[in-house]
Amino acid sequence: MRSVAYLGLIFLAAGCQKTGRLSPELTARFEKEGIAHRADDLNFRRTIAAGRRDSGWEEKRASIVVTHESVFLHVNGQALVEITPRSTGFYEVHRDHDRLSLRAGGGKSAVSWSFRPPDDADGWAIDIRSVIRQAKNKSATH
Repeated sequence: MRSVAYLGLIFLAAGCQKTGRLSPELTARFEKEGIAHRADDLNFRRTIAAGRRDSGWEEKRASIVVTHESVFLHVNGQALVEITPRSTGFYEVHRDHDRLSLRAGGGKSAVSWSFRPPDDADGWAIDIRSVIRQAKNKSATH
């Protein structure tokens, strides 16, 4: 009986995992870039090969920072997706009511990160699209 209670505590603790810790260097960088949105400890649905027959998904707890220059999806400073003006990959964001889907990559390597921002889904989408546009404009000129 104790082992069942112990396992329950482990699963409960895993669900409460803190994911928003950033290094002093990342914090300084994001403050310099101007933080537009930040949300810690959100539940993301990570979908691999979205729209394909062999697609799959998993729930993952992570945090996100959107500045005027970057989108940084991370777990305690470890990047899951990072978009900057220097990024050369394919990125797009879609909004469906209060849910956003950030797609990174194309074809079989495409990964989608879907989440509900804590507020103003439209504002989040606009600011993420602005960062993506900056990356596309920089890569088009090089």
